[in-house]
Amino acid sequence: MKARRFFAAVALWFAVGIAHADFSGVVVSILDGDTVDVLVDRKPVRVRLAEIDAPEKAQAFGTRSRQALAAAVFQQLVTVKTTGLDRYGRTIGTILVDGHSVNRMMVAQGMAWAYRQYLVDRSLLDVEAAARSGRLGLWVDENPTPPWEWRAQRRNQ
Repeated sequence: MKARRFFAAVALWFAVGIAHADFSGVVVSILDGDTVDVLVDRKPVRVRLAEIDAPEKAQAFGTRSRQALAAAVFQQLVTVKTTGLDRYGRTIGTILVDGHSVNRMMVAQGMAWAYRQYLVDRSLLDVEAAARSGRLGLWVDENPTPPWEWRAQRRNQ
């Protein structure tokens, strides 16, 4: 009985270790402005970009945000610096192309917000403020609705 528990604990530890391991692969699919599929060992790994929230597909700038992410990463070799898994089982991470953060780039281009609820790197707020003051991307609108508020409004209808 103790051996079975020991092996179960080792298997769990190993699985958690894999879930939090950094990896590289080619981006094979763009789901929206903050979610991609990265091909790793011939299997797609769904990656949710950490610390940002892009407009939803049906929201203003949703399509433009997805296009901006596609232009940056589609069919590119990327490195994913993982921070964990979300409640949907997606890997959460920072995507790097040639050592540069795509997450940060999306905010800098005005294609995503710094996601306050999950923000660790507070400098993303400055990046967002610069995009806003430059009226880049979604900031051309006077008062764009953050995706977390847009989703809440849709749930309450």
